[in-house]
Amino acid sequence: MATPSMLRNLLLGSAMGLGLLVGGCATGTVQSQGTAVVARAQAEQPTTVILVSIDGFRAEYLNRGITPNLSRLAAEGASGAMKPSFPTVTFPNHYTLVTGLHPDHHGIVGNNMRDAELGSFSLGNRAAVTDRRWWDDGEPIWVTAEKQGIVTGTMFWPGSEADVRGVRPTHWAVFDQSMPGDVRVDRLLEWLDLPQEQRPRLNTLYFDLVDTMGHRHGPDSAEVTEAIVSTDASIGRLMEGLKARGLDKNAVVLVVSDHGMAATSPDRVSYLDERVAADALNVVYSGPVAFVNAAPGRDAEVASAIVGKHDHYECWRKADIPARFALGTHRRVTDFVCLAENGWLVGTSDRRMTRPGGAHGYDNEWSDMHAIFIAHGKGVAAGRQLQNIDSVDVQPLLGRLLGIEVPKGDGNAADTLPVTQN
Repeated sequence: MATPSMLRNLLLGSAMGLGLLVGGCATGTVQSQGTAVVARAQAEQPTTVILVSIDGFRAEYLNRGITPNLSRLAAEGASGAMKPSFPTVTFPNHYTLVTGLHPDHHGIVGNNMRDAELGSFSLGNRAAVTDRRWWDDGEPIWVTAEKQGIVTGTMFWPGSEADVRGVRPTHWAVFDQSMPGDVRVDRLLEWLDLPQEQRPRLNTLYFDLVDTMGHRHGPDSAEVTEAIVSTDASIGRLMEGLKARGLDKNAVVLVVSDHGMAATSPDRVSYLDERVAADALNVVYSGPVAFVNAAPGRDAEVASAIVGKHDHYECWRKADIPARFALGTHRRVTDFVCLAENGWLVGTSDRRMTRPGGAHGYDNEWSDMHAIFIAHGKGVAAGRQLQNIDSVDVQPLLGRLLGIEVPKGDGNAADTLPVTQN
């Protein structure tokens, strides 16, 4: 059977020959027909989808006038501020973006976790990061796609180094934070240079420099500005690479972030062990949000001391976390969860903060925690401003763009319909 590209070439060749025979006004007619054939052939090509995450890119950063490439994509496509899931930290929200599930349902409830069967999880614990049992409560979009015959490639993404539900992306890479952004782009473009049957239709690309500089220096620092400019240039490199390969007309690029960033200070820290003895607390992680268990036999003591509202933070028992946070049923959520007031931190005195910087994990309604969402490319509405986008809505949109069935998640597919409705 003739492929769309074969048909296109045949018809274009016929059009050229006919133009030579009849000349004059007929030439213009044939050229118009040839252009239509090319456009139709391009439309019939399967869509290549590239999901790009810029870790820690606060929605407001897009208004600083230092992102010519991202700003162009937003102006030419559909864009809006996106509400992340709670807690507003990296691994939970990256997994939400690709599963359509809140952390309470996909199981990655923090960057640090404890599981009664599996033990401890942290970003630097390679054995845990690559153990599918931590990830199997959710099905990431690359697993869904691979099961339906679509080749995928993950140029870094939390969860992509494990064989989740027994399936890996066809192409993937071990995370290397030292790898420059442009090198990451070039690695993805190399996958897109592969023969059609090996080329990934679903791709992910991850940048972490903006988040790293935000933590170290705060969201309003010169270092964050430099990181934003550098990452924006890498986005420009990606778009030029797609254009050079003739893939830009049949690609959709989604640029998102996992959360925002807020300024912190050693003058804005609350310590739980000022209310209860430190040895009564088993802190899994702390900061803008703290996940805390009581030491054996000391549950009542801890509950009496920390549950309720205090200066600059509030703590709840697991079962009483406000419903709007969609958190509190998963086995990895600790017995107590504390949330700091915006811009404050909560923890224990053995981890004292000594210098200003930045953090995330706060209330996901706070605008400083809001992420970016930009869609650009084939079939995307031009200049569309989006409202009420939530991170759980991204997975159903990816499924629609790829033309595949995706597992039902916590998102509302209708929320992203304006992305592709003209």
